[in-house]
Amino acid sequence: MSAAATSHQTDVLADSRSLLDELISPLATATTKHRLRIIDRVTDLFAAGSRSYSHDQIALFDDVLGRLCADIEVTARAKLAQRLVGLGNAPPRLVRSFAFDDAIEVAEPVLIHSEQLSDDDLVENATTKSQDHLFAIAQRLKLSENVTDVLVDRGDERVVYRVVKNKGARFSLAGYGKLTNRARYDRKLTLALGERSDIPRQYFLKLLEAASSTVRAKLEAINPEAVAAIRDTVDDVATAMQREVRKGSRAHVVAVREAKRRFNVRPITEASVHGPAHAQDFEKTVVALSRLGVFSVDLVERALLDEGEDMVLLLAKAAGCSWTTARELLLMYAANRNLKPDDITRAFERYKKLSQETARNIVMFYERRTRLRVKANSKKKRARNEEAEQPIADDDIVEVPSPSVAPI
Repeated sequence: MSAAATSHQTDVLADSRSLLDELISPLATATTKHRLRIIDRVTDLFAAGSRSYSHDQIALFDDVLGRLCADIEVTARAKLAQRLVGLGNAPPRLVRSFAFDDAIEVAEPVLIHSEQLSDDDLVENATTKSQDHLFAIAQRLKLSENVTDVLVDRGDERVVYRVVKNKGARFSLAGYGKLTNRARYDRKLTLALGERSDIPRQYFLKLLEAASSTVRAKLEAINPEAVAAIRDTVDDVATAMQREVRKGSRAHVVAVREAKRRFNVRPITEASVHGPAHAQDFEKTVVALSRLGVFSVDLVERALLDEGEDMVLLLAKAAGCSWTTARELLLMYAANRNLKPDDITRAFERYKKLSQETARNIVMFYERRTRLRVKANSKKKRARNEEAEQPIADDDIVEVPSPSVAPI
């Protein structure tokens, strides 16, 4: 910057300071009404030239307005906050102080609209302030994963629903895991999550399973005598929906294509499962484990999404994986198992006692029973279509409980 330009800027800053000093000079003896008029005049002065003010000039206004607002009532602070959010370079310290104001009337417009708040500001605010403050943050045009993680952790039902409905919000895998877990007890949240186009497929499948459980519980309460038939029907519907979701999943298609390319070049090994499991890549883990163990994709998906540990341990052992890889599979976010150290220790003891041959026999038996159940159900459906009034004997219903390693 030239000496002339620097001199001009210094003169402008001096003029601004002189004008501001003139405006606030009677402040010590001013009544509340007079103080509010001064604030209006200073704000008008700032708004009139805010786009052309230098950093130092904005800092000067920041200091003056901060002093003027120190003792004014909530209504006046809220009015000023409303005016400042429309200015792209509003005094930053004042904007931040309004965002952290205990009065939500003051904080709300800033938290919703101000672009001057950083992610760090929003995270701190969401961590320390009220649910009303969190609800305001949830309405911002864009929200990063760091901010939504806090909203999901601390937010009440109203906050969580609002942020899930916000199309500009982005969620981490851990955040989606917590949301899916909360949605089990909240039909409204389940529907809102299901509407999001960016929800990872593994969590959408968890939503389907939770919804299926809800439907099953209602049907069983209405007709307890048909419990087994209801369970089979709902499970079949869930499996069909699972396959439909998989067909429409770009991530799954990409994972399959990459797997084919990789495994054509070199054979699939345990490392092919361990890597994506450790990286929390659900799609690649499903494809790799199904290929390594020659399992159906449906079976692997159900196991990785199941909160129980037994099916994962069976598949890992049947595929010849070490405990290191089995542990990574158990710790994947998708199932939200929340395993404690003691749980991991007990799982390790069961895994150590389980032989690969036993695991493969259990998995093969389970898959064979599942195929028989599907075949029997298809046959029953055809029979019902042909003879709608012909009753179906209870003995024809086949239940396939999940396999367990508990007795081992």
